[in-house]
Amino acid sequence: MHFEVERKFRIADPANVQRRLEQLGACFEPPIEQSDLYFAHPARDFAQTDEALRIRSVGERNFVTYKGPKVDPTTKTRRELELPLSPGAAAALDFGELLTALGFRPMREVRKTRRIASVPWQGQHVEAALDEVAGLGQFVELEIQAEPPQLDSARAALANLAATLGLTGDERRSYLELLLAAGIDSP
Repeated sequence: MHFEVERKFRIADPANVQRRLEQLGACFEPPIEQSDLYFAHPARDFAQTDEALRIRSVGERNFVTYKGPKVDPTTKTRRELELPLSPGAAAALDFGELLTALGFRPMREVRKTRRIASVPWQGQHVEAALDEVAGLGQFVELEIQAEPPQLDSARAALANLAATLGLTGDERRSYLELLLAAGIDSP
């Protein structure tokens, strides 16, 4: 079973965070635009069960992602299943129609510009993402993909990296939850 171990922080100075990550060996890729369309389940409340289902579009690439409930009180550690869909806007729309036909309903779109880097840290492969989220502002996410026996070491590595970068004030809510809580309409 595959888990994502994630920590997210709101940041005021993305250039400073990028510079500090680069000093640790990170090489950032060019910015990408991501659009995440979230769906509500027809028979259970994902807000109550702490789950998510989305279609992510990145250029022509599309993915369907299920995120299970968080499994600890300090990080965003959760089971994640992500499967590729056919490329192109029509394929994403078609899959959204399939979900709608099954009773799911589109909830909200989250759009962001993301810069991704890989950071070697304490024997782990950390993905760092600098995000500018429409309606919310600037964030950095630190993430490690791990299997259950590695979860504790992944959590410890992220805590140490966050401390090294001077990041404080973890945000455990998703961008979707933050937008909904703020009452911000879809862009």
